[in-house]
Amino acid sequence: MHADRLTIHAPAKLNLALSVGPPGPPQGYHPIASWFCCIDLLDDLSLRRLPAGAASVHALAWADDAPRPSPIDWPVERDLAVRAHRALEAHVGGALPLELRLVKRIPVGGGLGGGSSDAAAMLRAVDRLFDLGLNGGTLGRIGASLGSDVPFFLDVETPVEAPARPALVEGLGERLTRVGPLPRGSCAVLVLPPFGCPTGQVYRAFDSAPARLDAERVRRLIGAASARPVDCSGELFNDLAEPACRVEPRLAELLGRLRAGLGVPVHVTGSGSTVFCLAKDPAGAAALARRAEAMAPGCAVAEVALI
Repeated sequence: MHADRLTIHAPAKLNLALSVGPPGPPQGYHPIASWFCCIDLLDDLSLRRLPAGAASVHALAWADDAPRPSPIDWPVERDLAVRAHRALEAHVGGALPLELRLVKRIPVGGGLGGGSSDAAAMLRAVDRLFDLGLNGGTLGRIGASLGSDVPFFLDVETPVEAPARPALVEGLGERLTRVGPLPRGSCAVLVLPPFGCPTGQVYRAFDSAPARLDAERVRRLIGAASARPVDCSGELFNDLAEPACRVEPRLAELLGRLRAGLGVPVHVTGSGSTVFCLAKDPAGAAALARRAEAMAPGCAVAEVALI
């Protein structure tokens, strides 16, 4: 007999390296090669299976300890977790009535993949809650239809309660090569500005001077940096960082101030606006966070572990 309740955590991600290629036909999407890893900044999804014929209930709220909450000003049916639920109902051809309470900590529009992680968690949770028995390929196809980052979080070779393993993510997000774990204790400090960087605008800025996709550079970096990423932090890169700074000049100003004041490499994740620096252990992260708070008024600062 299956349980009728389930709680699952949805982690944020960092792009430790991101190479982007020019848009390709037919739809103008940009191929990528990126080193993804999860961090322990978590959204919580609590689900309860409802009796057949009941109407599903979806509720979203910010956690009390969320580092940068913002208005939940989108219709609940547009939330990626809810869309994942509806996509599963469409796949099985019938209602899967449940009650969802999604408690968010991952900032919206910061390049941390929170919505995609929520969608992946929802797919795996509903699959278990209703004993659907869907395989990884099916979940992956449904996930890819929801967003390019969703397949990364759908690591079906791990328990549903575990975070996705680090990966080299290629193509349009659908080609995944899981790579070795990062050293235990590795940390990052996140600086979360009170503004976002619209992804579409960042890619349009990239298109004005597109880079060449360089997957081999990302592979070499994974090989060199996996054992001790903080030592290779200066080699991390993001092809969208400069376009994001052109779209949002405040991001450029923040990066310059942090790089000068912290004395360590500071990077953008995804299309922004979150920036991060690495630390070898929690004590180092705490020291960097204290300094970052003084240099970034108006921004939230969070210490996280790479998981």
